[in-house]
Amino acid sequence: MADASLKAELRKGRLAARDAIPAEERIEKSLVLAAHGAEVISVDPGTVVSGFLPIRSEVDPRPLMDQLRERGARLCVPAILDKTTIVFRELVRGADLVPGTFGTVGPGPEAAELDPEIMLMPLSAFDAGGHRIGYGGGYYDRAIHRLHQKGLKPRLIGIAFDCQEVASVTAEPHDVRLDAVLTESGYRLLGATA
Repeated sequence: MADASLKAELRKGRLAARDAIPAEERIEKSLVLAAHGAEVISVDPGTVVSGFLPIRSEVDPRPLMDQLRERGARLCVPAILDKTTIVFRELVRGADLVPGTFGTVGPGPEAAELDPEIMLMPLSAFDAGGHRIGYGGGYYDRAIHRLHQKGLKPRLIGIAFDCQEVASVTAEPHDVRLDAVLTESGYRLLGATA
């Protein structure tokens, strides 16, 4: 229980720090982050990249997603199916977006479900070891576990602002470690991949 309480405190603190960034500054930092990402994230035509459509004060990954699409990536975003499951639905230009859970929007159930090869993941907090704190639902950990069961090993890139880094995140057995993080300061390999 102590670990859960500590994670909740870290989540609350880092989200408050993120919320404190003025909207104009978040836009600028998101554009700088996209420029860094475009320099280091390579995709072959057809590479499936999951991103996300930002909510609240999240980094806006759409400029980076657009650049990856221009290089031939197939984009998808998460859609929550139930209390434990997300799938990744293809995001195509001009498709209608429908309201989802937690204030999200995304492609409807008619969109193709894809298995990401690169995952741009939102988060609340992260550490240099590659551990992340999400929003508490465990959706990404379960989705990544399902991909691993299919024999797939997507590259996991946390998308955050610098202010979301913490000294240490206690890892639980179900937690999946990030390969890298992308912030306004640049792209950094984490944990075992560093």
